[in-house]
Amino acid sequence: MKKLFLTLIIFPLFCTFQAKAQEPEDSVIVVKGQVSDYTITLKKKKFRTGQVLGPDGKPLEGATVMFQYSPVHDNTDAKGMYKIIDGGYDSVMVVYYPGMEMANVYVKRLGSKVDFKLNPQKTTSVKPEKARATEWFDPLNDHPKTFCNPVNISYNFEPYNNNVKPNGSFRSAADPILVNYKGEYFLFSTNQGGFHVSKDLSHWEFVYASFQRTPTDDDQCAPSAYVSGDTLFYTGSTYRGLPVWYSTDPKSGRFKRKIESVSLPFWDPGFFLDDDKRLYMYYGSSNEFPLKAVELNRSNFYPKSKITDVMMLQPEQHGWERFGMNNDDSTTLAPFTEGAFMNKHKGKYYFQYGAPRTEFKVYADGVYVADNPLGPFTYQKHNPMSYKPGGFVQGAGHGGTFADNFGNYWHVGTCMLSLKYKFERRIGIYPAGFDEDGTMYASTGYGDYPCLTPTKATDHRNGTFSGWMLLSYQKPIIASSTDGDLIAKNASDENMRTYWAAQTGNPDEWLQMDLGALKEVRALQINYYEHKAFQHNKAMDLYHQYRISHSVDGQNWTLLVDKRDNDRDVPHDYVEFKKPVNTRFLKIENIHMPTGSFAISDFRVFGLAKGEKPEAVHNFKVNRSTADQRNAQINWSPSAKAYGYNIWYGVSPGKLYNCITVNGETNYNFRGMDKGTTYYFSIEALGESGRSTIGKAIEVR
Repeated sequence: MKKLFLTLIIFPLFCTFQAKAQEPEDSVIVVKGQVSDYTITLKKKKFRTGQVLGPDGKPLEGATVMFQYSPVHDNTDAKGMYKIIDGGYDSVMVVYYPGMEMANVYVKRLGSKVDFKLNPQKTTSVKPEKARATEWFDPLNDHPKTFCNPVNISYNFEPYNNNVKPNGSFRSAADPILVNYKGEYFLFSTNQGGFHVSKDLSHWEFVYASFQRTPTDDDQCAPSAYVSGDTLFYTGSTYRGLPVWYSTDPKSGRFKRKIESVSLPFWDPGFFLDDDKRLYMYYGSSNEFPLKAVELNRSNFYPKSKITDVMMLQPEQHGWERFGMNNDDSTTLAPFTEGAFMNKHKGKYYFQYGAPRTEFKVYADGVYVADNPLGPFTYQKHNPMSYKPGGFVQGAGHGGTFADNFGNYWHVGTCMLSLKYKFERRIGIYPAGFDEDGTMYASTGYGDYPCLTPTKATDHRNGTFSGWMLLSYQKPIIASSTDGDLIAKNASDENMRTYWAAQTGNPDEWLQMDLGALKEVRALQINYYEHKAFQHNKAMDLYHQYRISHSVDGQNWTLLVDKRDNDRDVPHDYVEFKKPVNTRFLKIENIHMPTGSFAISDFRVFGLAKGEKPEAVHNFKVNRSTADQRNAQINWSPSAKAYGYNIWYGVSPGKLYNCITVNGETNYNFRGMDKGTTYYFSIEALGESGRSTIGKAIEVR
């Protein structure tokens, strides 16, 4: 057997310095076999010494003295003395003794002698309490009749990559597809490590089902799914081949591979299974190339037909397709089209697409219509079909349309947040449908207010608004603490892109709102935000816990909502009360954050105030630009008792399907019209006591 020798070569210090100037001055070179060599720096040993005393001032024998992040320890002798090596890499010393509080001392600027005096350990025993039901809310018997966007799912954290490094950890979900499988709603979206399932569009359960094959893959990017019989099929976006997975028990999280790799570059794929059981694929994401359509073989997903160009954006004609936060950037990039999706209604094929890009508030879905699944397709006059540029939730693009268990249509889309990173996003669900003329629409008006969950067939042209108004806009707020300029009033400004943050995530942090007078409160939405978070990617141990109390005078408090033992990740938690509570003050107290500080983008309160509704809006004017018909300046006079306004518009007086919410202003710069199209506009005022009457529609040629 050959022996492996370890050779230790020690050079004189001056020789080491001359021969290898790059090495530390006090060093030796260790040669280990012939594989590699190591330079070991020689340092003069440095010690810290001192004495550890008890509360009575007497020496403590056997106290352990250590550095916080080091294996170096020493135990005190009978005189309470210690001597410990200080390597210089750890600046905090810690002392432990049974029955005493651990002592922590920052020693970076202290001398070599450090003494400690320990204090008795506090022995408070608190018996954990279960969350209590109140007359307004029972955490064990929560059956809401409403839901509120953004959808309250466990939005996954972005993996640790270059997207998070500049501004820190953030959550995101986007590019949603929602399918009805055996009476339950399955929501797939980008980078979630699984999917979400609901029976009512209000409560969502996460199912872990990773389709990720290597640590750098995102096989759930912009996914697509369809149902055939008792089987759910699924794939993600790919330029280099992905499997098509399938399952007859998707809630188990177990999927098999129907094929190992698709044959076409399906980016932003959209499966469509026709009534005759022929399968089609629509795909593409580009600001240079058109979206595509092709028929697929159902066995191997290989193309059966010619690959057809469906459409490209025409921003020179369609104002809403222009690039920019308000369709106002014609120089940075050409706009992007993506997110292909198909529905069939009464023999017509409705091809949906997203534009102009995901990080803008004007992100929307448009529609082309055809008599054949491969076209040719014609631009629908009412466009965009799904549009939400104002309010708390902004953006409603790159999504899909599905039918609920009662035959009602809904559109699920991507909401813009884009605070820490351009692809930081949320998801919204809006009532949708087809009118008697075959026009496809989505009703996003009041889309970020409480909306009724589906229980019967409903005319979605009237929306599903519960009638509960916003009571929290710009209300005074105080807080336990504030981290820098992330001030408390950010939590009542109806802006998802601003937030309040406490200095810590500890249980003693709180936020308190004054509604200004007694109000009838029906529901709350707690929109958390990730401040100083350190979570990346999916984890199954994340949850929020809190308590909410109410008071009529700000002095005497009654428990309203108790979620002290909640075990769910609820970043946009929505609470509907069993009966209204008449109150003025609301206080949320943190118990547990999944990561980072206690931070809230908005603490939203819904219900009704006493008094008259706001008066109808006067002097409503829409001045369409003669230089560019895609643009218009909209102005109106302020309405008494109004905090905001809904501008409704469409292509005929009876089809005012699109809505723009404006809070705190009496003007809007609208840049979303199509050239050559006549529009009709109307407006209503929003107040805490209700809505005003809607004004007569104005024709804008």
